[in-house]
Amino acid sequence: MRATLDFPNDETLTLSPAILAARGLSKQVGFDHETLTILDEVSFALPEGSTLAIVGASGSGKSTLLGLLAGLDSPSKGSVELAGQALDTLDEDGRARLRARQVGFVFQSFQLLPALTALDNVALPLELSGQGDAQRTAQALLERVGLGHRLQHRPKELSGGEQQRVALARAFVTRPKLLFADEPTGNLDTQTGERVIDLLFSLNAESGTTLVLVTHDERLAARCGCRLRLAAGKVVERQGL
Repeated sequence: MRATLDFPNDETLTLSPAILAARGLSKQVGFDHETLTILDEVSFALPEGSTLAIVGASGSGKSTLLGLLAGLDSPSKGSVELAGQALDTLDEDGRARLRARQVGFVFQSFQLLPALTALDNVALPLELSGQGDAQRTAQALLERVGLGHRLQHRPKELSGGEQQRVALARAFVTRPKLLFADEPTGNLDTQTGERVIDLLFSLNAESGTTLVLVTHDERLAARCGCRLRLAAGKVVERQGL
């Protein structure tokens, strides 16, 4: 029997085909003896294989929502189901294990380990999970993103665009079901950013991964099949959801 989410406006979301679902997701923090609402009653269900852009002005709650969806933070109320698992039934270690199995990340600041080569940065998630042929798999993916000649270079020896391509390779190397990308072109110039985004969407299509993309770039958001627009922590527009 399929589980459903019932919303105050009598809408019903069917959970079984969804890779990611949120119900009544809210986040509040104390600030100067007051309660500040960062995110207010966000609900949606995202089918597997979809591409979703979370858009809105600075301070609208985009990155907060991403953190809650990925289980990196806990909501004040509401719930998240990721790959069929309710995050509120897991402790911190359990959420980390779920992310390691099911989720990839791409960040604005790349988040590469500076002491490791490009090859070792990409191979690391496979090595940590005990998978064989980590180096060979990592090399093949770095060649796919056009960095086969930069395998032994460390992050400081790479350009920003090259570092983000290494980060893309690392995100996809475990073949995640779900990829979270938080302003992935924010530190890149326009031309380099467009090349990185083309690569991101190509890899996503090849892998059949579900993409959740936080961006302020409307042109980039338009490339996604679904859109969720936030303002002051509330959903003000949804498309394809």
